[in-house]
Amino acid sequence: MTSSPLSPRAEGVLLQLSVMPNAKRTQVDGLHDGALRLRLAAPPIDGRANEALVAWLAKSLGVPKRDVGVLRGESSRRKQVAIAVSHEVAASWLADVLSTPD
Repeated sequence: MTSSPLSPRAEGVLLQLSVMPNAKRTQVDGLHDGALRLRLAAPPIDGRANEALVAWLAKSLGVPKRDVGVLRGESSRRKQVAIAVSHEVAASWLADVLSTPD
């Protein structure tokens, strides 16, 4: 059984991600090693992949970009992202993105 990539915190949730930049399109690719695997269309140059990640998460969750921030892994494929949203909303979103085929 894979552990959840979400963990609650006082200001919202932490999301563990395994990001693969330079994909043909941005899409969720399931869970891997306790993290949500996300393929990003943006290249990993000059922070463009991180900007695309924040924008995609904000749009997907329906929150402002200022409520999404990369805490760890800015130059790594493994990232820890803080999102100012309730754990219940994030868990429901996660179930939706994992069950919706791209």
